[in-house]
Amino acid sequence: MILEEFDSSKNAVLNPFDIIRPLENCPKVAISCFSHTTFERLVKELNGVPIAKTGTANISIPIYKVKYHNIEAALFLSCVGAAGCVAVLEDVFAMGVEKLVLFGTCGVLSSDIKDCSIIIPNRAIRDEGTSFHYAPPSDEIAVNPKYQDEFIEILKAHNCTYTVGKAWTTDGCYRETREKVKRRKENGCICVEMECSAVAAFAQFREKEIFHFFYAADNLDSEAWDARSLSNSANLLEKDRIALLAMELAEVIAQQ
Repeated sequence: MILEEFDSSKNAVLNPFDIIRPLENCPKVAISCFSHTTFERLVKELNGVPIAKTGTANISIPIYKVKYHNIEAALFLSCVGAAGCVAVLEDVFAMGVEKLVLFGTCGVLSSDIKDCSIIIPNRAIRDEGTSFHYAPPSDEIAVNPKYQDEFIEILKAHNCTYTVGKAWTTDGCYRETREKVKRRKENGCICVEMECSAVAAFAQFREKEIFHFFYAADNLDSEAWDARSLSNSANLLEKDRIALLAMELAEVIAQQ
C-alpha cells in the first residue's frame, strides 16, 4: 500500500525553510484554534498586533502577537482538515515558534459527554492521510506526551469538567457512518475530529511540543445527529472561557 511507504528523511523536495524565513523576535509559544469567531474575539480581547502571515494556496492566514499576563505569544487561526492544518504548522514552527497550544471542537461518541466540556486526547486513530507521511504506519498514535498534568490542574482550578480518552481522526466528515461510529466506539474512541492524529505525528517527527485539546460539540451518539454548540456563533461566552484555558496553559508552558 502507498501509505505504508513511509520515508523518514527530514528533507523533502520542498521544505518549510525553503520559503519561510525565521521571524525576528518571534514568540516561542503560540495558541491556535479552528473557529474564526473565537479567534477574532480573542484577537480583539488581547489587542493582537499582526506580525506575519502564512496560508495555503487560496487562504491567507495572519499571525498576531498578543500579551497575556507575563508572556508574549503568537496567535493564529488553524486550517480545518489534517493536510492544511499541518502545512500551516510547518510554516509557523519554521518562523521560530517552539511550543503550541491548539484547541477546537470535536463530535462526541458518548452522549454522557456534555456540550462544551473539555476532552483531552491521549491517543488517536489515524483515519486520515497526512500522518502517514510523518510517522511509520500504525492504526493509532500517542497524543499529548507532555503538559497533560499541568492542563488538568488548570481545569480543576477553573472547576471545569473534562474527559481523557482516544480520538478518532478522519478526513471524511460526511462518511462517519453509523457502522463506523459503532466500530470506533468498540475501539475505545470517545470523540471524532479531523486533525489530531496528523498533528501528533507532525509533532513527533519535527520534535516539537504541541498540546492539543477539544471541547465537545455535536453528538453522534443519538438516533439523529445533534449539532448542539457546533456552530461558530453558538455558546460564545463558554467558548471564550475555553480560549482562556488555552491562554492559561500557554502561560504555564512558556515558563518551562
